[in-house]
Amino acid sequence: MRTTVDQLLVEARAELTRLTPAEARPASRDGAALVDIRSDSQRARDGVLPGAKHISRNVLEWRLDPSCEHRDHELTRLGLQVILICDQGYQSSLAAATLRRFGVDATDVHGGFQAWRAVGLPVAGRGER
Repeated sequence: MRTTVDQLLVEARAELTRLTPAEARPASRDGAALVDIRSDSQRARDGVLPGAKHISRNVLEWRLDPSCEHRDHELTRLGLQVILICDQGYQSSLAAATLRRFGVDATDVHGGFQAWRAVGLPVAGRGER
């Protein structure tokens, strides 16, 4: 039996306590790490999240696996909550579920960057559309 991407998404999100943008911002100010996994082109087009760390989606697992020699030492600290944000909140859900398998306290932002921007939260360096 095959699994669909929709099924993977439902399973991933069942493991997460997802945050709204309004919840993610204060959590990041209170010590959680906000990690933007959007592509360089998305960030150039729409801007960046002040205070967020950017890690490309294609290397995320290597940077957040606490046992990997290529890990980001700051982001793999024990007890640190990692909040992922992608463009619309789909990639980040799948990625957060994967990181949880490494023992990382990971979740994501419901609606992603687009929801963040829609509620008027800060964005820096926004490109012209």
